[in-house]
Amino acid sequence: MQQYATLNASKANFDNIYDQPDPRGYFSVLGALDYMIPDVAEPVIRQILRAREKRLGRPPAVLDVGCSYGINAAVHRFPLSFRRLRLRYANSDMAAVEPEELARLDRSYYGSWPQTGTARFIGLDISAPAVRYAVSVGLLEAGVIANLESGEPRREDRQSLRRADVVLSTGCVGYVTERTFAAILDATERPPWVVSFVLRMFPYEAIAATLAERGLVTEKLAGATFVQRRFRDLKEFGNCLATLEKLGIDTNGLEAEGRFQAELFVSRPRADALAAPLGTIVTVVSGRNRTVGTRYVRVGRGADAQVVRVPS
Repeated sequence: MQQYATLNASKANFDNIYDQPDPRGYFSVLGALDYMIPDVAEPVIRQILRAREKRLGRPPAVLDVGCSYGINAAVHRFPLSFRRLRLRYANSDMAAVEPEELARLDRSYYGSWPQTGTARFIGLDISAPAVRYAVSVGLLEAGVIANLESGEPRREDRQSLRRADVVLSTGCVGYVTERTFAAILDATERPPWVVSFVLRMFPYEAIAATLAERGLVTEKLAGATFVQRRFRDLKEFGNCLATLEKLGIDTNGLEAEGRFQAELFVSRPRADALAAPLGTIVTVVSGRNRTVGTRYVRVGRGADAQVVRVPS
């Protein structure tokens, strides 16, 4: 946990956007940084959930760890994207709407779309406002408000956790450790599939080892990374590159191009992994060419390297 805390110190802090009663601040701040991991991950998640449904014989229940305002559920269940939702919440007419009225409007908004994904979503997050919003507007079937890094799930929370067929994370590894994953798996009724998109600066070995103790084997998707967002400023850019290079990770062509990069890990019971290896069920679109704002790029290597700002 201390290692993660040290690594997180090199990143910008956005804690304040998760304490709001609705997601307008979330979309405003992260949208301005080309936050795109929900969109670039969704096609891959859809393929994995389709494979999970095939093994189960029914639509899976997904536990979204670090669910915030239910964005992964929104882009999976409906023909929506993070980009499209940002336009909705950034509309100047929406700025004056009271949170209670916005929640009423959002219930109608999400309820008006056809279902494009069959999975049911349960959310887990430490932010009570975010989870309550996502449940109240119908994005999540149930929500668990808990910090499993520091405590065990309550009895009523275990009832939600036990239903999970898939445990999904698109950005919370680094804020949660193997402790959270252990608590989840110990509460589930059957061994779930664990799908984690992890920034390359965060080691995944301890989590994979914890999952192995519970009968899951972990595969890493080879040859692909997924853009999370642009760096907020030059300081965050420099800190991230320095952190990765200290870990012996080559950033050229990836983070050095000005964007956080995540890798995909999928952990499953051995029989499931043997029946359908990860490379046979997943094809990817990485998002590397989607940035529209100015970003920082490192040109060259070693002492001759220079950092430049590249406009869209």
